[in-house]
Amino acid sequence: MSGTGAVTREGRVLRARIARGRHGTLDGPALPDVVAALGTLDPAETGAVLLTSEGTSFCTGGDVRAFAAADDRGGYVRSLAESFHVLLTALVHCPVPVVAGVPGWAAGAGMSVVCATDLAVAGRSTRIRPAYPGIGFSPDGGMTWTLPRIVGVGRARHILLTDQVLDAETALAAGIFCAVVDDAEVVAEAERTAHRVAQGPTLALGRIKRLLAASPTATLPDQLAAEAAAISASAAGPEGAEGLVAFAEKRSPRFHP
Repeated sequence: MSGTGAVTREGRVLRARIARGRHGTLDGPALPDVVAALGTLDPAETGAVLLTSEGTSFCTGGDVRAFAAADDRGGYVRSLAESFHVLLTALVHCPVPVVAGVPGWAAGAGMSVVCATDLAVAGRSTRIRPAYPGIGFSPDGGMTWTLPRIVGVGRARHILLTDQVLDAETALAAGIFCAVVDDAEVVAEAERTAHRVAQGPTLALGRIKRLLAASPTATLPDQLAAEAAAISASAAGPEGAEGLVAFAEKRSPRFHP
């Protein structure tokens, strides 16, 4: 589906590779293809996005050697950050759930991507780390926006300022991961999760994503009004109709042919 081969389709799941190489370096040339696929995604055809890597780690960030070799390091890193931020914005605003299979390390930009997903599956030996302070950088990729929303401001401050390494179970307890499985099962479990979600009520799940995104800054009356509008739209649509009929008939709903 893309010139770089980074984006493929498996039924109602759009699969996107964001990192390359054994150690999972962020794949800059592939990111425009991923962004384009997310930007043209049709919920009628796609119910979930699955993010993967080709190496033993999910993503360990950008090419630090290229940072060091740049003549204008500030300008070079800024241009990379701005390109990366297009991807992060597309992930956060994706109308369907985004699932990540996270083996090995998710560090730097890799941790930013994980924090921008909806459901991230880790292995027992998976580790995550901000990593930016380790090279004298502050974070990019929305980490200072997503992480506090997941773990709280105080804990995010501790993780970022101390460049804390979190093991899989700690990250699971903090809400960063949704599941921890045996290392050999990470990709398979992420695939199962993505395909299961993709068969769900896609429009309703999209409404849930939007409601959750708005809730940190919304007033209670505004959030209640948004919930009322969303549930009304769900009830009036085909997904709600199928869900109610299936409930009455005591069977599992079939939201998609």
